[in-house]
Amino acid sequence: MSDSTHLWMRHEARPTERRAPLTPEDAARLVRGGIRITVEESRQRVFPLADYAAAGCATAPTASWHEQAPDEAYVLGLKELPAGPDAPALRHRHIYFGHAYKGQAGAAELLSRFTAGGGALLDMEYLTDEAGRRVAAFGYWAGYVGAALAVLHHRGALTTPLTPTDRPALDALLAAGARAAEPVRALVVGALGRSGRGACDALVRAGIEPTRWDLAETRALDRAALLGHDLLVNTVLTTTPVTPFLTKADLDDPGRRLSLVSDVTCDVTSDCNVLPVYEETTTWTEPVRALRGEDHPLDLIAIDNLPSLLPVEAATAFSAELAPQLAGLATGDGSGVWERALRTFRTAVEAPPAEGLVR
Repeated sequence: MSDSTHLWMRHEARPTERRAPLTPEDAARLVRGGIRITVEESRQRVFPLADYAAAGCATAPTASWHEQAPDEAYVLGLKELPAGPDAPALRHRHIYFGHAYKGQAGAAELLSRFTAGGGALLDMEYLTDEAGRRVAAFGYWAGYVGAALAVLHHRGALTTPLTPTDRPALDALLAAGARAAEPVRALVVGALGRSGRGACDALVRAGIEPTRWDLAETRALDRAALLGHDLLVNTVLTTTPVTPFLTKADLDDPGRRLSLVSDVTCDVTSDCNVLPVYEETTTWTEPVRALRGEDHPLDLIAIDNLPSLLPVEAATAFSAELAPQLAGLATGDGSGVWERALRTFRTAVEAPPAEGLVR
């Protein structure tokens, strides 16, 4: 076991981000295992700072990681780092969802900050086992919330701005509307994955039995069948460009029944986007945007932090998967996961492979 393993959990810069990558309970187990943990103060985090302190974590001011975190610390977060022309070079090893390997907007700038500072991105999306399966993901809850929002909007029951809730309250809304709702044709693409399973479960909770498509159905896509549904929930995550499932020409198809798209994946600025029919994600304040209007409407929901609307459930499930991997930073048991993530980063910045995680 390394005595130097130090996790620094940062405050999330995004105002709507309520989740944490590590719960106080899992933090306590890691501390007992010999890992030092520092947690920044955050008024928006769903878990109180006092609970982390009680778990044996040190505390630090909001957004203090750049100045105060030791160089050897792993800076742990979820969503984007503060950016802009004055954003500093990055000298730490950061564990979070960087969204920087598929040509997304801002990816080159982010990676250049790591190379300038000598740090590294250990992207959570690329923490995989030997078979290439992700070891920790928010997918189920992203799919669940994405489908739930689609149903509520379709029924005219979606209230804005969106606010965090819990699953019992959300399920009550879905079940209540099911009793009086008209039959709905809903399609989930990527139905066998984590996000797809979550989306299907939410639709069933709402009294809707969805059409379930996965690889077999998308290899030779039946575009007319897709357009013949009322709701489309996309949960497909691909790392290579594929033929789009929906194009702007499809939006103007006179035979289109489709009236709402919920894009859980939100690869909007990536070459791997399977729904290149919009340019910007939607927000908690304005969760729905019209792609077509007048007498043939088509609406879009494309929120890129859906699980934060169920912050306790989503964070608890994710932390349970991530914590054993974080423990491996100290024991070496999870070295393969982290080494693979580091190699992915090195490949992205076209630098020679490092010999290990600890500099």
